[in-house]
Amino acid sequence: MAVAFCVILRRGGRAVSTHQYILPEAERALEGAEGSRRRPRLRYVTYTHYSQEWTSQLHSHTCAELFFITGGRGYFLIREERFPVAISDLMVVNAGVPHTETSQKGSPMEYVVLGVEGLETRADVNGYALLHLIAEDAVSGCLRTLIQESREPREGCDEICQHLLEVILLRLRRRDDFALSDTAPAGAGSNRECGIVRRYIDNHFKENLTLDQLAGVVHINKYYLSHTFRREFNTSPISYLISRRIQESRFLLAETDHSLSQIAQILGFSSSSYFSQSFRRLEGMSPMEYRKRRRSGE
Repeated sequence: MAVAFCVILRRGGRAVSTHQYILPEAERALEGAEGSRRRPRLRYVTYTHYSQEWTSQLHSHTCAELFFITGGRGYFLIREERFPVAISDLMVVNAGVPHTETSQKGSPMEYVVLGVEGLETRADVNGYALLHLIAEDAVSGCLRTLIQESREPREGCDEICQHLLEVILLRLRRRDDFALSDTAPAGAGSNRECGIVRRYIDNHFKENLTLDQLAGVVHINKYYLSHTFRREFNTSPISYLISRRIQESRFLLAETDHSLSQIAQILGFSSSSYFSQSFRRLEGMSPMEYRKRRRSGE
């Protein structure tokens, strides 16, 4: 059964209103006759409105996200790049790409997010694309209908939402400045268990994870996981975990005044010295040197 809910949160006294419609797992996994083409599937529809300026930390998802800005102004931060967005902009972020968004004071952002499984943009090697849409084109019309369907779900809502997604994607594929591709289903050309573990790390890298715990996620032997993960991704599960933490630490060093011990604690490192050692090994400099260079514009 599909799930729809509305949440009003508070971020430091700032109201955040979110309505989300989640399509059922069975519908997302549904395919046609045996051997039919795997197509992108809609996982969820989210509508968010921020009443005032707000901030959030970098995060990633296990599916691609299409952000349609429907009101206000703000900024997107993807990895270490920050750029403005406004009404009629579309931001496409691939699965696993760290990102966050910030609303501009005095012009709070509103946007609709479509979570899409089996899709990625190839417009940028960093895994994202920014487009400006014409306010009244066919994409906007489909989006309005999709929002209406998800807000008041009735019989056939899931199928209608899926078809509207397909129309939106077909229209986007016509653009010369944009490239979308369907991704292979889990297990096609890669080890399914390793893919699940990598996504789990992407979503839980701040926690105290061990190889035993990661192996337990997919119920396989930890030595087999370590071997197959390295074969698939050319790194070990723990090395990948550390690299995700260091990736997040770059943002914290550049954008916050947290101390090294605070950052180490936030990201799940056992000590600030281990964090510094890991950072130097991957970045070729100390965390403080990195912070100094970023803030001086080097």
